[in-house]
Amino acid sequence: MIDHDLAGTTNYRLVIDAGNSRTKWALVHADGGLQTLGVFSHENAQGDLPSRIGGLREVDFLAPADIWISNAAGQNVAARLSEMLDVRWPGITRTTIVSRSSQCGVRNGYSEPTQLGTDRWAGMIGARAAYPHEHLLIVTLGTATTIEALRADGIFVGGLIAPGWSLMMRSLGEHTAQLPMLTPAGARSVLASRPNLLFGTDTPTSLSTGCALAQANLIEHAYLTWRSELGGAPVRMILGGGGGDIMAATLTLPYTRHDHLILSGLALIAQDEVMAHKHRV
Repeated sequence: MIDHDLAGTTNYRLVIDAGNSRTKWALVHADGGLQTLGVFSHENAQGDLPSRIGGLREVDFLAPADIWISNAAGQNVAARLSEMLDVRWPGITRTTIVSRSSQCGVRNGYSEPTQLGTDRWAGMIGARAAYPHEHLLIVTLGTATTIEALRADGIFVGGLIAPGWSLMMRSLGEHTAQLPMLTPAGARSVLASRPNLLFGTDTPTSLSTGCALAQANLIEHAYLTWRSELGGAPVRMILGGGGGDIMAATLTLPYTRHDHLILSGLALIAQDEVMAHKHRV
């Protein structure tokens, strides 16, 4: 539900994380806290913005002070999102963030900082704020699996990108004649019936388990390599994204679940840029 202390004010902002499969959003209070969160699927979404994000129907009389967007889904999604926002809040200031060389205590290790996906950039900023002064391995399990190595001093040393679990299975189903096209729900059901991931005795089990273990082994290899490079120093692995539950069941190393790093990072970026603008004018 909406925090009705916000009613009748513009003392909050809207942050939006547009991913490849889903768009997540949050209302952010003036203190930076995420007040209300929601999500809608690009595939199933119909209608305009209010009908897609549910909770905001309760506060049709409210308008955010501004809107901040991370878009990892390309121009088509950006255009559809813009249309929805125009219907709901024409004229409200919108900012689509770009990755910077340094911001909010994080230093970008990419050779071309703006080439880093803004979802990954915002996620690292959110992670550093949530777990300051710790070495982090940030694993986001969505359409793609992304892994970021972030030092305790805020330096992003680099990352990995691989097909996500569902995309792996879909790709095999599309490009091989003998393999089935498993849905994520069907594959989850298969894995849930098998407490121990070992060799499958049917094709759906072999496929879903093989792809899950490929993900798990990538993540654990990255963790062990990163910790070795740090001389054995502790590393906190953070697990987020829609595929987090599946991977949580396959990992043998400790992890922390956090599903709102990008939205939290967006809120911090918005605060940082608004304050910087005030100091300039």
